[in-house]
Amino acid sequence: MPGVKRILDANANRAREALRVMEDAARFILDDQNLSKQLKQLRHDLADALRKIPDLSVWRDTPNDVGTTITADNEMTRAGAADVAAAAAKRLSEALRSLEEFGKTLPPSACDFAQSIESLRYKGYTLEQQLNNALASGLAKQWRLCVLITESLCKDNDWLRVANAAIQGGADCIQLREKNLDADELLTRTQQLVALCRPKGVTVILNDRPDIALLANADGVHLGQTDLPCKEARKLVGNQLLIGVSTNNLEQAKQAHADGADYCGVGPMFPTTTKHKPIIVGPTYLKQYLAWNQLPHLAIGGITTANLDELTDAGVQGIAVSSAVCAAGEPKEAVRSLLETVNH
Repeated sequence: MPGVKRILDANANRAREALRVMEDAARFILDDQNLSKQLKQLRHDLADALRKIPDLSVWRDTPNDVGTTITADNEMTRAGAADVAAAAAKRLSEALRSLEEFGKTLPPSACDFAQSIESLRYKGYTLEQQLNNALASGLAKQWRLCVLITESLCKDNDWLRVANAAIQGGADCIQLREKNLDADELLTRTQQLVALCRPKGVTVILNDRPDIALLANADGVHLGQTDLPCKEARKLVGNQLLIGVSTNNLEQAKQAHADGADYCGVGPMFPTTTKHKPIIVGPTYLKQYLAWNQLPHLAIGGITTANLDELTDAGVQGIAVSSAVCAAGEPKEAVRSLLETVNH
């Protein structure tokens, strides 16, 4: 069965090479120790399985392999690191499937080879998903100032006027945060916000509701730690929406990254009147986040012009505010004042 041995050898090489590419992406691009460890372990487990069919390389005949000169149109180009890793992951699953199927023809001395490869193939699927999610994240730009709009905080409850003033002042992101609106009213308001922001190139984020964000053609959805998990939301929205996740420690940020988040809320920085927080992580966490620096960030929580210098000293690049703009007598000027400090 020389032909089968050549197939097994070729696919063993493909699988090993694919795993090395995936491991390098996890190790050097993501700096993800846990994912790197799992991919390395899978590579070693594959080596153990292949020992059941020794001397495969003696069947190798690269000079006479008719497939070495066959190439696809886009085979030599990749859109980026995420595309490289995704192609490697697909190559891994294809190679393992071929090893499993042709392994079923081996003699009884290697009777459990196919079963071992099947187990590795399922592990590979899980690691492919984790790696793709992590590498696909980070599509959000680094906003400078996001205004969180809540009607009850706005003068005369005129939330749309405040949103418009914030944009005029230079806000590059508006998040609609309304916890108690009926779904139909929330959809209507999100659509109004999109109509206001889209022509001006301002990002629209909706709090909590990926379904309504999709229907309203918003740019993204923001999730708290007790909301729908980012990993599950990504199943609903694919890459149609940016996903932000609130975090108050680096472990939560790393998990958000692994689950496919595009940016993180980082806070609370200071005590806030809009939402009680039992723990104030402050600039200390911001510094830790910036040292990690894998995703864009929005520092949040009690930020005003009076305390913003503490965050700029720590290196903040983007902030999210609510009362500081919504409750201001002149929201446009409040935004301008905040941006002057952020940009300083």
